[in-house]
Amino acid sequence: MSDFAKKVTLDRRNGYLRLEENEIGSAYEFCEGYKTFLDCSKTEREAVKTSIEIAEKHGFEPFDPETKYAPGAKVYLNNRGKSVIFAVIGKNGAKDGVRIAAAHIDSPRIDLKPMPLYEKNELALLKTHYYGGIKKYQWTALPLSMHGVVIKRSGETVELNLGEQAGDPQFCITDLLPHLSQEQSAKTLGKAIEGEDLNILVGSRPYREGEEEEKNAYKLNILKILNDAYGIEEEDLISAEIEFVPTLKATDIGFDRSMIGSYGHDDRVCAYPALMAAMDCAGIPENTVITVLTDKEETGSDGNTGLNSAYLAYFVEDLAQAEGLEVRRVLSKSKCLSADVTAALDPTYDRAYEPMNSCYVNRGVGVCKYTGSRGKGATSDASAEFVGEVRKLFNDNAVLWQMGELGRVDLGGGGTVAKYIANLNVDVIDVGVPVLSMHAPFEIVGKLDVYMAYKGFKAFFEQ
Repeated sequence: MSDFAKKVTLDRRNGYLRLEENEIGSAYEFCEGYKTFLDCSKTEREAVKTSIEIAEKHGFEPFDPETKYAPGAKVYLNNRGKSVIFAVIGKNGAKDGVRIAAAHIDSPRIDLKPMPLYEKNELALLKTHYYGGIKKYQWTALPLSMHGVVIKRSGETVELNLGEQAGDPQFCITDLLPHLSQEQSAKTLGKAIEGEDLNILVGSRPYREGEEEEKNAYKLNILKILNDAYGIEEEDLISAEIEFVPTLKATDIGFDRSMIGSYGHDDRVCAYPALMAAMDCAGIPENTVITVLTDKEETGSDGNTGLNSAYLAYFVEDLAQAEGLEVRRVLSKSKCLSADVTAALDPTYDRAYEPMNSCYVNRGVGVCKYTGSRGKGATSDASAEFVGEVRKLFNDNAVLWQMGELGRVDLGGGGTVAKYIANLNVDVIDVGVPVLSMHAPFEIVGKLDVYMAYKGFKAFFEQ
């Protein structure tokens, strides 16, 4: 390639062709911590708990809205155990705006209905309501673990995590054998498994007292097990949040170990780099930096732990008031990287993508000017000025990045939290890791992309 061509042509080569071996080694080392985080954080509650444990080891303390913090102070705000904000107070505080990296820690999963337990044909099962956008057929015949909390009649909270440790029982959603599935196979893929058929198998042994078999003996035996182990009664399940997720552990993928397979990459693959960027922020940043790990993105960001609520704005308002500033002026000067995943081009299904404007595994962190669907519906569409600013920042700090869209125009689409933050009059753009098999029980990401997300968020905080 001529010098002129090198000068004017965008370098879109794979990261392994662009990086030195020592930096590849740093990427692989960083990803070991990420894999540990994944296995400890299979639900939003667990992600909050794990993140706070990491933060406290880095000197972060609970936020007090009545305190005016000095530059360099490290604080966190736990919002109902399901979302969390971490902040490092900058030399200039919030007067020039704050720098935000916003990721979500909820992932598609299977939730229990309020009245879940029943028996049928000598089996005990749980009724469910799936959470987020899933392909239902992917969740059958798959080992599942149970996570969550139960609030008992007494008000006591019981935490559940069953199926992850060696020796734990596991659970599953059954599927119809191919010998009897002619009618099922004739249905469209989206209808072959109905939502009401995602019932979780939890037992097959009846309760017996003496020689007499009880009515609803299979359901009753499960209640006895729950009562003996946790003191739980059937009514307690009404005030519970119980989630079923794949038991699969985060693992290296490929002979070359260049990728990571796991449940929950969307969006913990951005949450962990954004968290660690705040933890590792060098010195005292010029402006206050904030990492927010939020809930409810997969269902539209509504609710008081999602970013369509006001909890982030309230936090920034507390910071502003402590410095004698108006929150609207702080927000209008603020900038945000919406840290959410994008689609990686899958060569098996490449007809769903537009190759020139798609992200590829291991070419670097993905940048999306807009998400949404059809005619850019339901997106904030970052300004050219902010795209240019982020591009320059990444180039100046040797962050490998790539620009992409979420598939072909008019094929589908998706959204992130970007529009909710943009509605606060904040400059925002989506920056995240490309994912293969997004929203499946087992997703794939490239290790270099994970590391470049961390480098990008860290550079954003330290600018």
